[in-house]
Amino acid sequence: MTADMLGAGAAESTRPGSEEQIPLYEEFIYCCGAATQVLKCGPWKDLLETESKTLPGLLFLIIPGNPGLAGYYRTFIRALYHGLNGQYPVWVVSHAGHCKPPSGMGMTEDTDIKELEDVFGLHGQIEHKLDFLRKNVPKDMKLVLIGHSIGCYITLEMMKRASELQVLCSVLLFPTIERMAQSPQGKLLTPVLCKLRYILYMPVYLLSFLPERVKTSMVRFVLRGLKCPDEASIVTSLNLFSVDCVANVLYMASQEMMKVVERDSTTIKQNLKKLIFYYGVADNWCPQQYFEEIKMDFPDGDIRLCEKGIRHAFVLDASREMAAMITDWVQDILTRL
Repeated sequence: MTADMLGAGAAESTRPGSEEQIPLYEEFIYCCGAATQVLKCGPWKDLLETESKTLPGLLFLIIPGNPGLAGYYRTFIRALYHGLNGQYPVWVVSHAGHCKPPSGMGMTEDTDIKELEDVFGLHGQIEHKLDFLRKNVPKDMKLVLIGHSIGCYITLEMMKRASELQVLCSVLLFPTIERMAQSPQGKLLTPVLCKLRYILYMPVYLLSFLPERVKTSMVRFVLRGLKCPDEASIVTSLNLFSVDCVANVLYMASQEMMKVVERDSTTIKQNLKKLIFYYGVADNWCPQQYFEEIKMDFPDGDIRLCEKGIRHAFVLDASREMAAMITDWVQDILTRL
């Protein structure tokens, strides 16, 4: 992985005390040879270079859903950092190849060495996150992992494959960790994702030539059903007018339908005391039936059902509400540090 960073340290203007003005640092790096966007809240821009006396004791790391664009979580990580009183860094790392890299940076690194055979696939995305941790976070750094949607599956796999990680807690939001193709949404989309996704590339390519204002209007039209759509989500969605981004998003999604089949109850059992599950009431990716079954199998687990009507894609309009709940859930862990 190269350490080249574009725009590193370029913070948005800030005045401490206001959530909206918390500095947010954006970096584009190559991780496993693929373009990766990282957003960081907090003054700790490089944990490996930070002096030990000022090194935080804990990192909150968000593993996104699909599309795995870090920008969707801007409001969420700011709200979470604010709720934690600015005591701990809060980072989100995009999935490999889901972000549109800045000018001068390709989607893949210009090298003959293939660090991973299939970095854009589901297996590759798991190794991508582990590689990111190995090369950007001290080995003894304590972690709170927050997975969203397929990010929950990735989080459980990370805990399984790298038991040496110092994970204090993993929060699994709207977890797509089993039977994705059999879910209501999966039944609808699996044929498209697995057999017809290439048909979508041409319209995306043609739409990519539209002016930015027209693209923005289209995104607003698609999100018109939301009462208060997050502006960060609208801007981030413009990445989906890139054929390369969409191709990688759909390819990963097709693998999810085929590979996320059986729930990994063994890993859940081994880490049950570290896990918090949060299911939606009307979630077509992980329906309430899945909640009831996992609750029955793990009666002692911290497995919650949303009572607030929050949608699966909470980042579109409920980031602050979600961040406030998580802040409350992890207080006991933080007091023991």
